[in-house]
Amino acid sequence: MARGLLPCPSHFDTELKKMMNDVVKIRPPLDEKTVRSLKAGQRVLITGTIYTATDAAHKRMMELIKKNEPLPFDLKGQIIYYVGPTPAKPGQVVGSAGPTTSSRMDSYMETLYKLGLKGTIGKGNRSQEVIDLIRKYKAVHFSNIGGAGALIAKTIRKCEMIAFED
Repeated sequence: MARGLLPCPSHFDTELKKMMNDVVKIRPPLDEKTVRSLKAGQRVLITGTIYTATDAAHKRMMELIKKNEPLPFDLKGQIIYYVGPTPAKPGQVVGSAGPTTSSRMDSYMETLYKLGLKGTIGKGNRSQEVIDLIRKYKAVHFSNIGGAGALIAKTIRKCEMIAFED
């Protein structure tokens, strides 16, 4: 017996094409005009460099900021994806790259927004305080689907460790 992809019903193909037509394409660094153009519920395709960080990395960034030491990258206009990728299997760039819970980063957000961060990606709700900060600093939060880590990993073309290797 052979395995393979079954042909999709034509209505599925039509729906897929419609979904792709509705996708907004953006590329960091984001500017205020791009952020303001985005609407809640839109599907967004992000290409380019996206930085990843867990809550432990956020804590380390805060320590650097308090010491007036430089961060591993300039936050201005950038997007941070809340993810801790798993080790890559042979032939892969990264292992599973599913989102982690956004609220774990809430206490760090005002400082990061003040430094120019424009976007975050994660799963789960943001606190009202962070929603207010997003409005104040003209930033955006993208919700990602938990459980999609293996699929997301397939879209990552390159992964480079820039800080906090431990």
